[in-house]
Amino acid sequence: MRRRDFMMTAASAAAAVPLSELARAIEPVLAQTSAFTFARAQYGSGNWDTDAKMPSNILNSLVEYTSVRVDPVDRVVALDSNELFGFPFLYLSGNELVRFTERERENVGRYVHSGGFLFVDDCNHDVDGVFARTFEAEMNRLFRGPEALRKLNNDHALYRSFFKFEDGPPATSHELNGWGDDMVHEYLKAVTIRGRIGVLYSNKDYGCEWNYDHTNKRFSTVDNTKFGVNIVVHALTA
Repeated sequence: MRRRDFMMTAASAAAAVPLSELARAIEPVLAQTSAFTFARAQYGSGNWDTDAKMPSNILNSLVEYTSVRVDPVDRVVALDSNELFGFPFLYLSGNELVRFTERERENVGRYVHSGGFLFVDDCNHDVDGVFARTFEAEMNRLFRGPEALRKLNNDHALYRSFFKFEDGPPATSHELNGWGDDMVHEYLKAVTIRGRIGVLYSNKDYGCEWNYDHTNKRFSTVDNTKFGVNIVVHALTA
């Protein structure tokens, strides 16, 4: 995977960290060259531990559809920890207030600038909820100018990284049933760093959409986790 060099760029991004701590932080990424680990961000404010079954469901889909080797156990990583830099993919979610500490904010900035991919999903599935407003405020504070959170065009490579989604991001049942802000969000947003996605942001509540035991997919006419496969594959190869 092309993000194997994340280990080296993370080292330079974390230059202020003592060498002994940095070595322990980066060590887990050695396994990333052979197995993908689904890492979830734990942050101090709000509620980070939503969608408990979602990671294992996405990991099952990666095994079912792709040749990506996976660690079957997802990991929880504190956003203010140096361990963060050992994982090239990170998932962050919630439906309450997001107010990063100074250390969390600093780590997110360094993580993204050093090649990490942060996928953020709003469990409120709306544009005016507390999660959306406070998370976007954090992004505006961190990334100014050409690196701000912006609309991701629906012809972006993300939508053809594995499966093809001709119309951009697929709708969720929450949107179609009129929950949340009673609208279908037609595009995602992203912070782009040197031509690649550093932060992928969704108001569509994919986390809740994929929050079920993977054995139940056999009862569905369409597997709605396929877009999750695209996100992970793009994160690891772009």
